[in-house]
Amino acid sequence: MFMAEFKLRFGDRKWYVRRIVEASSIDEAEEKAKRYAKLMNRGEVRWELSYVIEAERPLLIGDEELKKLS
Repeated sequence: MFMAEFKLRFGDRKWYVRRIVEASSIDEAEEKAKRYAKLMNRGEVRWELSYVIEAERPLLIGDEELKKLS
């Protein structure tokens, strides 16, 4: 499982979103994320791919993650 982070821009505003990417390799995940950003750029919000990482438990805050931060 992979996770992609995108930077979204609207005028002078900027924020980040993350999406789970189903792929068998990091290269495939990056390609899918780039394609997703390109397809999402049809409106006024500009999508830019920041990075793609392999993630075992993406976007999950649980006891395991809290222990790692302690």
